[in-house]
Amino acid sequence: MKEKEEIKKDVDTADNEETQTAEETTEIPVEGEKTDLEKANEKIAELEDKYLRQVAEFDNYRRRVMKEKAELILNGGEKVLTEILPIVDDLERAEQQMEQMTDVDAVKKGVELIIDKFIKFLNSQGVKEIDTKDQDFDVNYHEAITMVPSQTDEQKGKVIDCVTKGYTLNDKVIRYAKVVVAN
Repeated sequence: MKEKEEIKKDVDTADNEETQTAEETTEIPVEGEKTDLEKANEKIAELEDKYLRQVAEFDNYRRRVMKEKAELILNGGEKVLTEILPIVDDLERAEQQMEQMTDVDAVKKGVELIIDKFIKFLNSQGVKEIDTKDQDFDVNYHEAITMVPSQTDEQKGKVIDCVTKGYTLNDKVIRYAKVVVAN
């Protein structure tokens, strides 16, 4: 029995100590000080506000980029077209002169100058002609429209004639050269 009483005293003592430590650790906030819960709620509100601002900023950015992209698509060819207009003017002047000219050589020379001007313009834009003369047939650049028997073994698989010129734009084929190939 003494053992039971001693155990009971030990338990009562432990309970009293726990109650005292719980009372000591539970602090009553002084006026003006914020509790942990209030601090956490403020932090949550701050993060929510920051999140909403970021979402709104991204949405505005997305709209602005879409608008700029639409404008680029709509007006993207403007620079190229303004550079073509002087060539069109030259062609119109040549057409007017052809009606009055009797010297065919002068007309031919004028048209050649306009063609050279146009080719220089195309080159400045990154457009290049695909070389076909005496080249091996290459499916990456050529489209065979006809095959003819070769006269020599050296001609086999080579381009004999170019029916329509091909072009690349910055090393990407925009039109394949239509060629005649020796078989």
